[in-house]
Amino acid sequence: MKITYSQAGVDTQAGDRAVELMKSAITNTHSTNVVGGVGGFAGLLDASELLAYKKPLLATSTDGVGTKVAIAQALDIHDTIGQDLVGMVVDDIVVVGAKPLLMTDYIACGKVVPERIADIVRGIATACASINTPLLGGETAEHPGLLGEDEYDVAGAVTGVVEADAVLGPERVREGDVVIAMASSGIHSNGYSLVRKVLEVAGWGYEKQVDDLGKTIGEELLIPTRLYTNVCLDLADRVRAYCHVTGGGLAANLARVMPKGLLAEVSRWDVPPVFKVIKDLGGVPTEDLEGTLNLGVGMLAIVPAEHADATIQATNAAGIPAWEAGRVVVDDGGDAVRGAKGVDGGAVRLTGNYTGL
Repeated sequence: MKITYSQAGVDTQAGDRAVELMKSAITNTHSTNVVGGVGGFAGLLDASELLAYKKPLLATSTDGVGTKVAIAQALDIHDTIGQDLVGMVVDDIVVVGAKPLLMTDYIACGKVVPERIADIVRGIATACASINTPLLGGETAEHPGLLGEDEYDVAGAVTGVVEADAVLGPERVREGDVVIAMASSGIHSNGYSLVRKVLEVAGWGYEKQVDDLGKTIGEELLIPTRLYTNVCLDLADRVRAYCHVTGGGLAANLARVMPKGLLAEVSRWDVPPVFKVIKDLGGVPTEDLEGTLNLGVGMLAIVPAEHADATIQATNAAGIPAWEAGRVVVDDGGDAVRGAKGVDGGAVRLTGNYTGL
């Protein structure tokens, strides 16, 4: 008996068809700095622009989108998950003020369905094009026996650059600075294990129409992660620090960019309806929501007080609702979030009550 690769579950021709379907979307992300086309062993980028830097620092981040992919698979909608991937990695390096130079992606699946893979990559490429970041390379791997035929996972990595003396972060933050909140587009890409468990226990399918949302719960949950890249880079010269609100919620992430001795006192805000739906449906404690989901804030900027109004106006003009959320004060040693994700930094205290939760 002769066993072929296709009999083992790997269809290389399907992989080739997927590449053909996605090629134009990838090419649309390429700037004149990209050397070569799609299909090489390595992507090449002309990095001559780095010669203009006095001391260029490379910034990098890698991530996935977690179990949000399970919802995309259940609904057979695959062209939005790519923006989630781009947002998760690119806006992490923007936090330090880094301009993204290139992105790569990786898709593992049980079976290559060319149209499905092309939809995923088109989503990635469209998001990359919107923030002027070349999608320079990628890989699709078929893993029969490890993943089901309709299962896949996605991961991505980004590389960027920032001038050494322009790096944003806790060293720049000062007493009296203003914390500005930038609204999220929804749940983004964190906390979906909690969300999916709540729906499972409640017996809700993704097709469930929710009047408070004006759409099905599945449609709400697949809203892609908002991209803050362009506005954050435009405002970087007036910003002390950014905070990308991802896993762990607002307070734990903001504490990572606060210096020891200072405290960000942030007033709780008006929470979008989807978070109340999840809270009420699952009886989820507020503190658990707060430590898991973004609750309506996807990015924070810490700016000198004299730049606060202009920063809010510019962010709103870019189509991202923004508001003054708090102030930086001297840490009084009282109850607050301190030390998160291995960073021994400053403190964050959330005050007041949420509206709409």
